[in-house]
Amino acid sequence: MHLRSLSGAVLALSLILAATHAAPSPYDVDRMQWNAPQQPFRIYGNTWYVGPHGLSSILVDTGQGLALLDGDLPESAAQIEAHIRKLGFRVRDVKWILNSHAHVDHAGGIAALQAASGAQVFASVDGAQELELGGAYHADPQYGFGMRYTPLQNVRVVRDGETLQLGHVAVTAHYTPGHTPGSTSWTWESCSGRRCLHMAYADSLSAIAAPGYRFTDHPAYLARFREGIATVAALPCDILLTPHPDASDFWRKVAKRKSPTDAAPLVDANACRDYAAAAAKNLDARLAREHAASR
Repeated sequence: MHLRSLSGAVLALSLILAATHAAPSPYDVDRMQWNAPQQPFRIYGNTWYVGPHGLSSILVDTGQGLALLDGDLPESAAQIEAHIRKLGFRVRDVKWILNSHAHVDHAGGIAALQAASGAQVFASVDGAQELELGGAYHADPQYGFGMRYTPLQNVRVVRDGETLQLGHVAVTAHYTPGHTPGSTSWTWESCSGRRCLHMAYADSLSAIAAPGYRFTDHPAYLARFREGIATVAALPCDILLTPHPDASDFWRKVAKRKSPTDAAPLVDANACRDYAAAAAKNLDARLAREHAASR
């Protein structure tokens, strides 16, 4: 979950807290906004946007089947399927579903999409465990936020740095733990004519946790978080995509396109480094607040 998306929900959260005396999940507050309708469109070359407005779901045409990155909320699955068909593809041609992290807003729709397509689901070691537990993963800093969804079966574990080949597309997994233990970023190359660009689907890097969790109490996990941020900074990255589009300023960039094929506003060789730098700053601010609270 991206940090900015919480800002508009602060008042709603406080009202719910006052009414129930319990900590609500921000996932319940933002679901309708995240799942707002969005027309599908080509991002670049063989890469397409098929998610709702507030949650990315990325489709890659490999020439020998389709790869789908993330399934979003359970209620997003029908919209994603409709978008795939609207673009002229067949849902049954989705061969892979690759997960960024196993929270309900990025993994909740995978079970329905897998059932409709027969696709193989891929995730990191920790990500596969959380998917198979339906979001009930104690090691996740956000455990207890009410993120449950239909558990998955037979998730294939992809190793850190492993490259998967489908058709003419090679997709590489990069472990980027922090937001969740199993967070994974994915990179591949998309071409339009003779121009090929590095696509980076960089996972969320926001330091958000359920009430009572302190990153300062988990130094080993905190070290992995910083390693994950450094990994994102070093990704091959001409076009940055993120599970929450607003985290990478995606819609502002899309709005600047002069035509559906105009890639210029999306291309930024510094995007992954800037995204990682902002995440490091936000993590440091979170740690400072935790230290101040413990005095």
